[in-house]
Amino acid sequence: MVAAVSALKGASFSPNTTRAKSTRALESAEKGLILREGPEKHTSEAKAIVDSAEFKPGINPRPTDRVSFPTSRLAPKENSPDIEPLAVLLLGPTGSGKTALSLALGEQFGGEIISCDSVAVYRGMDLGTAKPTAEEQARLPHHLIDVADPDEPFTAGAYSRAARATLREIAGRGRLPIVTGGTGLYLCALTEGLFAGPERQAGLRTRLEKSRQRQAEGWLHRLLARLDPVSATRIHANDTPKLIRAIEVCLAGRKPMSEVMARDPLTGFRLLRIGLNPPRQELYDRLNRRAEAMFAAGLVQETRRLLDRYGPVKALDSLGYRQALAVLAGSLTIEDAIKAAQQGHRNYAKRQLTWFRREPDVHWLTAFGDQPEALLIAVHLIQEHLHLHSGMQSPP
Repeated sequence: MVAAVSALKGASFSPNTTRAKSTRALESAEKGLILREGPEKHTSEAKAIVDSAEFKPGINPRPTDRVSFPTSRLAPKENSPDIEPLAVLLLGPTGSGKTALSLALGEQFGGEIISCDSVAVYRGMDLGTAKPTAEEQARLPHHLIDVADPDEPFTAGAYSRAARATLREIAGRGRLPIVTGGTGLYLCALTEGLFAGPERQAGLRTRLEKSRQRQAEGWLHRLLARLDPVSATRIHANDTPKLIRAIEVCLAGRKPMSEVMARDPLTGFRLLRIGLNPPRQELYDRLNRRAEAMFAAGLVQETRRLLDRYGPVKALDSLGYRQALAVLAGSLTIEDAIKAAQQGHRNYAKRQLTWFRREPDVHWLTAFGDQPEALLIAVHLIQEHLHLHSGMQSPP
């Protein structure tokens, strides 16, 4: 076991770790754990738990070449390569009008929109996500919408890599990136970064899960304790997803996770954060109406199609789809499902606002994004930041 830990500490960190090295490290770890616990029913799982998944680089943003956008909408020359480009982060709770405001700002400043929504990334999940409509997406280029199938995991790390690449591409075209959405973890991954761990490896994860099912309770936690004692003290013995990720980092990254926790914040951009915080009761009324409209538009039917094609995947546990599944299962009536979805969206909006209040330097607007006063203030903020860093006097 000492050899396994030494190998982890001495090797260079790379997402392209070979299958053989991962196998040897896990083999050593498991053998050390088995010898310590006794040979009763244990057999070496090392040959079974082998990383058979190929490394997949960050998912590329979806091209938006189906529509030609006028050159008259190019961003002002103040947002040029000579200075750090401006990026607008438009955040706020679900139903607050972020889409409407992002479109208005994008059309005025030559922008392109980067979605920051953990469910809108999935193809076919349309009604329950309130994605921008086809007509809205035709008005401006949109990125990171419909980039994965519902049965494909799309992590915060994958989002961060794709969104950062898209930011640079948009700025390189002289246009204004506008990040729009309500998934706080995705936004944090984009701006603050996540620890520089290796990509998910589906084969290794599957085999670790099978190993957990075969062995005694607490097996993964004891295995992690042998590989990375520091991380084992931080992760509960019953938190299987985190245990598997920590072991995955140790084996694929060749270093204990506790040694690679440093974050990688976004650099090269000036960030302007604009937050929407409309009156709470008015927001709740909108959310109630929107939940009703989702079901009236065919959310249950859309969920049935997704379920038939992909099975009960994790993505279908999202708000709206969860309640639609209950209708299909016969455990909720349509009326009760609508009420549950309404309550769920109201609770989610509260959690989003709590999360976003931790964001630094947010210019909060107490209005909906589709109201004229929100657009007026947001336009002034963007103009102010563009002119401030170009050496020009801010407009009155």
